[in-house]
Amino acid sequence: MAVDELQAIIQRCQILEEADFKGEDFNLFQVAGQKCLEDGYAAQLLEVIQNEKNKIIIKNMGWNLISPLVRCIFMYKHEEDKREHCLRILDQLAQLCNPKELFLGLLEQIEQTSGEQVCPTVMLLLQPLQTVLLKLQNKKAYSVGLSLAMIMNQLTPLPVPYTKQQMQEDKLGLCQCCNAVVNFAKPFVNEVVKNMEKTSECNDMELKEELLKFCMKSLKYPLLTAQLEQLEGIEEHPFRHFATEIIDILWDIRELIPLVFLHHKGKSPHWENREFADIEQKNSADSLACLSYLMFVQHFGIHCFPMVFSPSYLLQCNMTHIEVLLKRTEESVLSKGLDLFESCLLRMEDNSLLHQYLEFRDFINVPQDLVKVMTLCPIEHLRKKSLNILQLFIDKFDSEGKYTLFRCLLKTSNHAGVEGYIIKNIKDQIHLSLTKAHDNIWFTGHHLISLLDLVLLLPEGAETDLLQNSDRIMASLNLLRYLVIKDCETDNQTGVWTTLAKIKQNFLKPLHVGLNMSKAHYEAEIKNKKENRREAHSSNTVCSVTVSGEKMPAMTTEMQLQVLHSALFTFDLIESVLARVEELIEVKIKAVMDENS
Repeated sequence: MAVDELQAIIQRCQILEEADFKGEDFNLFQVAGQKCLEDGYAAQLLEVIQNEKNKIIIKNMGWNLISPLVRCIFMYKHEEDKREHCLRILDQLAQLCNPKELFLGLLEQIEQTSGEQVCPTVMLLLQPLQTVLLKLQNKKAYSVGLSLAMIMNQLTPLPVPYTKQQMQEDKLGLCQCCNAVVNFAKPFVNEVVKNMEKTSECNDMELKEELLKFCMKSLKYPLLTAQLEQLEGIEEHPFRHFATEIIDILWDIRELIPLVFLHHKGKSPHWENREFADIEQKNSADSLACLSYLMFVQHFGIHCFPMVFSPSYLLQCNMTHIEVLLKRTEESVLSKGLDLFESCLLRMEDNSLLHQYLEFRDFINVPQDLVKVMTLCPIEHLRKKSLNILQLFIDKFDSEGKYTLFRCLLKTSNHAGVEGYIIKNIKDQIHLSLTKAHDNIWFTGHHLISLLDLVLLLPEGAETDLLQNSDRIMASLNLLRYLVIKDCETDNQTGVWTTLAKIKQNFLKPLHVGLNMSKAHYEAEIKNKKENRREAHSSNTVCSVTVSGEKMPAMTTEMQLQVLHSALFTFDLIESVLARVEELIEVKIKAVMDENS
């Protein structure tokens, strides 16, 4: 029945001129063709399409069959013969149909697909879409760009497989699809390359720009979030292969080096809307950061890399990209930022980075971002790695650079643990200055006194939360103890003896007061808890604790007492070091007085 209806329409249209086809004819052909496909007569429909007499009809009307044809190809996935006939129909339509009409029909199908069907649909239609685009004469570059943009927009919402198992399973087909899209783009890349070989300039700049946009989108998705380390048991890592192909395209169209070194982004569209312009800029920044990671960490395209740049210049080039990556919270992106930073620093010798680099905004922002990762990131191995990288960064600077960086981090970190770590670094630099043959003016004398003003004080005087600031306070006391032991009052290389009265006033005295207040408060709390426990029916009475607006797990009275005793232990520890420091100061002063008398 369906075949008869189709034959009747075909016979009617065969006697008409191409210009005489009406909208009704198109509709009848589409309905009859769709019915043939759904009723299992794909073989008969294929014969009609292959018939030379129907060439003009198929050229004008065939594109209407794309939608039902795609549906039936997926419907017949377990019926090999019917599916094969449908695939051959698709191939014939790509050869015979009006390229412009078929191009729009294929794009419409890609645009309408979603979820699990995205990758299968894209992979099914890539070959016919490529065939049609190669036939187009007018607006070819625009059409290629539109196709690649549509495909990438459809893929972008899909989750990127991250673990080895996820990549091997490739449930949604994304790994396979990404590499298929690269193969789809290759004829157009070759076209640009041929044009550039003929003349020094590319005649088809529009096509080149569209390919550049595709590469930039691919760097942001899926490569920015993909796992790109070599994995055991995976013969060909799908995303490493995809990354290689993208780098190759950029090299072939002569955009790789400009992107890496000149931060050239192609012809960015001029947006009237500032919000769109900001989005475009952010996307571009993400893509360029990923490109730097691929080159300098994974060494993709490193054979193209001119080996003439100093390690400090490469670090400077990459700091913008490192900053972009460290501001992200996803493990896959954040880890790329840390790896890129580490890779750049490992190329440098210790003490070789000039302090003038800290005049660049990125060189101040990046260590501050690193501190945020150290203190706020929930992933332990990334916190530890960021601490190691901060130390690497410190080690690379000259003395003045270290001094400036320490001042900056002490003022901006707002974290006692980080401040304690920086103070320990200051102590190490002072030790080097005192034990080296040559003087280091930045960690002795008036420069050091200025730095000690930031270190040897309580942020809020006697009111300072000593428990919260215990790491910083202990590091400061240990530094002061070291200075008193190592630097004699008669030498006074560090200047600590000159400023001792100020240290006592701003640090030691308020610390004594703060310790007395804190210990009294916590001892009173312990007494109250013990009395409340005796009054309660059971020692298992629980209370709820709220921190930063979030309710913490319930604590029994015993647990609360443990916390309070732990705090008292910390205060005792601080008090014992404080007493030792004051004892050393008195001994040194007495020794000098005895010598003078």
